[in-house]
Amino acid sequence: MIPLSWYLILAAALFSIGLYGVLARRNAVAILMSVELMMNAVIINLVAFWRYNQPTVIGGQVFAIIVFAVAAAEAAVGLALIISIYRRRSSVIAEDMNLMKW
Repeated sequence: MIPLSWYLILAAALFSIGLYGVLARRNAVAILMSVELMMNAVIINLVAFWRYNQPTVIGGQVFAIIVFAVAAAEAAVGLALIISIYRRRSSVIAEDMNLMKW
């Protein structure tokens, strides 16, 4: 049986890589992929804590499915926004997206 700490270390590493990607990338698609990586780290934490705390109750899996659904909706909306901005500006560089400035 794999100890809980290994799952938490893996999730922390994935979350750190995702956070670095969000803060360091200029491309909006890469930023969106980094956010997805951070959500996957959250899912690993949810399932790991569920497995080690109450494996007979299905609550952890339900939360993981909810996070999957939120991640899918976020990816769909995010990609739609990125495509719309690309059609208007011909660029997906995050620093060039100032549509809401006055």
